[in-house]
Amino acid sequence: MKNKEIKICIVGLGYVGLPLAVAFGKQSKLNGFDINKKRIAQLLKNIDSTKEVASKDIKKAKITFSDNPKIISQSNFIIIAVPTPIDKYKNPDLKPLLGASKLVGQYMKVGSIIVYESTVYPGCTENDCVPVLEKYSGLKFGKDFEVGYSPERINPGDKINTVDKIVKVVSGSNQKTLNIVASVYEKIIKAGVHKASSIQVAEAAKIIENTQRDVNIALMNELKMILDKADIDYEEVLKAAGTKWNFLKFTPGLVGGHCISVDPYYLTQKAQRLHHNPQMILAGRDINDNMAKYEAKQIVSYLHKNKIKAKKILILGATFKPNITDTRNSKIEDLIQELKKHKYSIAIYDPFIKSAEIFGCQNIKKSEINKYDFLVKAVNHKIFKNIKHHYEILKYHNAK
Repeated sequence: MKNKEIKICIVGLGYVGLPLAVAFGKQSKLNGFDINKKRIAQLLKNIDSTKEVASKDIKKAKITFSDNPKIISQSNFIIIAVPTPIDKYKNPDLKPLLGASKLVGQYMKVGSIIVYESTVYPGCTENDCVPVLEKYSGLKFGKDFEVGYSPERINPGDKINTVDKIVKVVSGSNQKTLNIVASVYEKIIKAGVHKASSIQVAEAAKIIENTQRDVNIALMNELKMILDKADIDYEEVLKAAGTKWNFLKFTPGLVGGHCISVDPYYLTQKAQRLHHNPQMILAGRDINDNMAKYEAKQIVSYLHKNKIKAKKILILGATFKPNITDTRNSKIEDLIQELKKHKYSIAIYDPFIKSAEIFGCQNIKKSEINKYDFLVKAVNHKIFKNIKHHYEILKYHNAK
């Protein structure tokens, strides 16, 4: 397959797929498919509801958007970028990934290369996805088609570290495929590509990136709990400790979203299949999963110690991180549920979210803020900069 013969189709046009499609679309024509008809209708009007890509950039890109899977058959280099969530039992949920594989299998043609970008455990691409591609295509892997894996590294809401500025790890089912996959991504990745020696190496590299971050944040969260009990300002402690050249500057925080709070469970399942108990990973997950509840108790304690008789609490922010529209796995929901146990009336103000209700609470207008007794800044949106609040999540408050 020569570069001039490559015809790209990106399956899944969310936070990962759309920026990737636009980056490729600046270079040449390609197809973009998503099963979400509403999403496609918006993209055809150059509107990205996630606000990751500007309308002018969508308009400039040479992308044919469609919710008809037949469009997949027009391409021979198919990139799958769909979510890999967990279920209610915190086990990997491969339904979106396998569903996308089924669709691609039904419409792919001989000679195609299928590249996965979704975060998975080592072995998933070849052991779980390839059999689905074979079943629904009737083609033979290694003879009629090849696969690659290039994990996404997009940071939602980050306008500096964009897709083209982050080194891209690439891999392929054989050396020839690896070279083709690398050459395709090199067209758009200014930071360059890193060729992994195998698909499983690339899968493992991606999943430990987020697991490492999760464990380090968990350590900071536990240290904050200890310092809170000792009545020591954790920010001052981190500032002092950070003066050493090799101190890792992680900070306490609520760990939500669709990556860091999810990916360690994929690695956990792989470890358990190998009869290994991943103690540190699971301990970190337990700490981070319960941090919002801990912070809710800190708020209640602060109110009691300072004899503040607040009945109506307003939470500033509901997304899982600042300056985005995404509420997936947001720990603000846990914070609210814990506060409700103490009979407080809770409302939210988050202008990034258009819905009138979030997590069972009213999403108020800015003009209504003064109606509330106590304001908790839970997400550090830039638009909250000039709003006076009484308490900030993960900011130390010494009772007066």
